[in-house]
Amino acid sequence: MTDIQRWIIHLTRRPIKEFVLHIWLDERYKIPWCLFSCQSLHHLELKCCWLKPPTTFEGFKNLKSLELSHVTMTQDSFENMISNSPFLEKLMLFNLDGFSQINIHGPNLKVAHISGEFEDISFENTFRLVELTMYLDYGCNLVKLRGCSSNLLRFFVHLPHIQSLEIHHYFLEYLAAGVVPIKLPTPCINLRHLSLCIDFDDLKKILAALCLLKSSPNLRKLEIIAPEELTGLLTSTSYCWENIFSEPTMPIEVRHVRMHGISGFKSELDFIRFLLLYSPVLEKMIVEPDLNAKPELLTELVRFKRASRQAEVIYNVENSS
Repeated sequence: MTDIQRWIIHLTRRPIKEFVLHIWLDERYKIPWCLFSCQSLHHLELKCCWLKPPTTFEGFKNLKSLELSHVTMTQDSFENMISNSPFLEKLMLFNLDGFSQINIHGPNLKVAHISGEFEDISFENTFRLVELTMYLDYGCNLVKLRGCSSNLLRFFVHLPHIQSLEIHHYFLEYLAAGVVPIKLPTPCINLRHLSLCIDFDDLKKILAALCLLKSSPNLRKLEIIAPEELTGLLTSTSYCWENIFSEPTMPIEVRHVRMHGISGFKSELDFIRFLLLYSPVLEKMIVEPDLNAKPELLTELVRFKRASRQAEVIYNVENSS
């Protein structure tokens, strides 16, 4: 029996509310079964561990916060833990392995941060979720569709009260799979903050981004990030934006916009131009150029028409990527 195991056994004999274990070993540390009987836990945080609960395990009945980083477990064990922890409010997942399909059932879940390699993800009975951050690593074998014509439609069905949404790395590619609607059938009326990582050379990703903008009537803060790995690789792709933005009279109710890593290519400038043209209550747009941005970028920005008379465009080179 290892010292770590003795320590865990000793702790779990008491009604502890918080358990944090970060292991730095060549192999994942197998968590002893006694931890799964600790029903007093409110917060559980594990790093570099292997979880294999006993067959009698039926979740943590008082758990409110769960963070798993570089953890190995089966899909059944993961789903059993999440769905049978009825008071779980905060879920942080970083680079899980052992399964590639993430299914989350959390009636009391309010905050979720999910990062790593996976093929598909679904939310069920997560109607209280208000803050969501999604990171999808490059090279994942994305499942394009699963019983639905549109990943965008399926993804937002169980997120009616989302207030803050961050979509980074390659997750927008996942959402753009299948049919990209002009708007979501049910608008995200509570969404106040939206952060998107967009490849401006990919029309479907641009359409997916516009769909989210058109479906967020109460959006206040918008952040657009150009992927660093694509910096300098953008082409002079030109789209017919009048056709893309098929409802030009529909305003975007955003007040503050931050554009990061902009190089000055036409597709990026067109996106900025349309934001300025159809954001009547815009107060401030901060443009943070890429280090290799085209010298005429600032000149182009100044020329763009603005729907909002009070809109201020700030060219911020200090935070350039």
